[in-house]
Amino acid sequence: QVQLVESGGGLVQPGGSLRLSCAASGFTFSSYTMRWYRQAPQKEREMVAGISGSGSKRNYGDSVKGRFSISRDNAKNTVYLQMNSLKPEDTDVYYCNAPGFDSWGQGTQVTISS
Repeated sequence: QVQLVESGGGLVQPGGSLRLSCAASGFTFSSYTMRWYRQAPQKEREMVAGISGSGSKRNYGDSVKGRFSISRDNAKNTVYLQMNSLKPEDTDVYYCNAPGFDSWGQGTQVTISS
């Protein structure tokens, strides 16, 4: 059974940083691309960042390029999202997902406000 548990969200002032974590279980983690998404109420889910199983390939949404960085630790079955230079428009619930699995965690709330 695939489980994804996101953590690390919080309230941060504009310009600040946060590091999100997603602990995965129930599948061979290192074999799968992992992605971070975000979604606010009444809005479509937006892909934020993706990383290949080995970690050698990464891609980012246009709105976060140069500010966010995705990484993974396959020994810990965990994917991370380092978020820098945060803006109010980054406020959302952030989720991780492995393409191919229709399984989502509870998400972690990120709020950027002064």
